[in-house]
Amino acid sequence: MTQTTSTLEADEFNRQRALDRYRIVDSLPESAYDDIVRVAAAVCDTPVALVSLIDRDRQWFKAKIGIDDSQTPRNVAVCDTAIRTPDRLMEVNDLSKDARFSEFPSVVGDFSARFYAGAPLVTPEGAPIGTVCVVDHEPRSLSEAQRTALEALGRLTIALLEGRGRERELEREAILQPVAIVPAAQAEPSRQPGYSIVILEVQDHAGLVGRIGERATDRTLQQLDHEIEQALDRGRGDVANRVTGSGEFIVVLQGDDTQATEAKLRALATRYAEIGVTLLLGAAAAQHSGEATQQVFMRADEALSLRKDEVGQRYAVAETEA
Repeated sequence: MTQTTSTLEADEFNRQRALDRYRIVDSLPESAYDDIVRVAAAVCDTPVALVSLIDRDRQWFKAKIGIDDSQTPRNVAVCDTAIRTPDRLMEVNDLSKDARFSEFPSVVGDFSARFYAGAPLVTPEGAPIGTVCVVDHEPRSLSEAQRTALEALGRLTIALLEGRGRERELEREAILQPVAIVPAAQAEPSRQPGYSIVILEVQDHAGLVGRIGERATDRTLQQLDHEIEQALDRGRGDVANRVTGSGEFIVVLQGDDTQATEAKLRALATRYAEIGVTLLLGAAAAQHSGEATQQVFMRADEALSLRKDEVGQRYAVAETEA
C-alpha cells in the first residue's frame, strides 16, 4: 500500500528527531567509529567505507576512509535510498547502470563510484538514521559472509550510539538533578516558583575545529561559557553546564519570570553569528514547579530541533562525492 504524503512527512519528522537526540551529527571524530570503517573496508575489500548519517538536507560522515569530503547533499546520496528499506542491506553492483544513481556526481565525476553496499542504521524504535556502507570504483558484489559482516557492523554502530546516548543522559540527569531542590520546597506545589530549561548548541562543532583549529575552538567555547554565566541571575539560583566534549550547554533558570534572561541568551546567538559561529537555542518552561525535569528538557530539545528545521544548514555542502 502506498504511503500518503502526510505519513511520509510524519515518518521523516520522527526519523530526524531520533537522529537529533543522539547529538552525533557534526561531533568530533571518535576512534570507535573510525574502527568500524576500517573493519568494513577490510572485510569487504573496498577502498571506501563510511558511517553515513542522513541529516535534514545532507549526508554527514561520522567516520570515513577513502574519501576526503565530510558531507554531501542528501539528494545525491545513495545512502538516502538505502535507509528507505531499513529492514535489509542495499547492494548495487554497478551504480552507473542503475537509473536511480547513474547521474549522481559521485558516479559521473572523478570519484567514479561503481559498487555500493549499505547496511541501514536503525534505532531501537525503528528509525533509519544512516548506514554503514562500502564503495568501490569497479562493479562487483559481496559474498554472503561479507554481507553478514556489514550488517553486524551496522548493529555495532547502533550499539555505540545507544551507549553514547546513555552516557549523555546520565550527565544530563546530573546537571538537572539540583532543579528538584527549589525554594519554598515545603509549600504547596502550586505556590512554588517554577523553572525553565534552555539548551544552547553550537552547530557544526567538527567543522569549526576544521576551520579554526582545536585550541581556538576550545577558547571560543570557553568564552561562550563565560558569557552564558554572565547572563544568569545567580542570586535566583540559575545554573549552566557544558556537556562534556561538545558545543552543547544546558541552562536552568529558576523562577516564573525568565524572559529577560532568555533574551540575553538569544542575543548571544546573534553576536556569535557575526564571528561565524551558529548558536541555536531551544527553551521550555515547566508547566508547574513539580513537573519532572526530563519532561521539560524534552520539550526544550524539541524546540531546538524545530529551530534547526527553521534555519536549515548554515554551512556549505560540497556537491561532490557521495
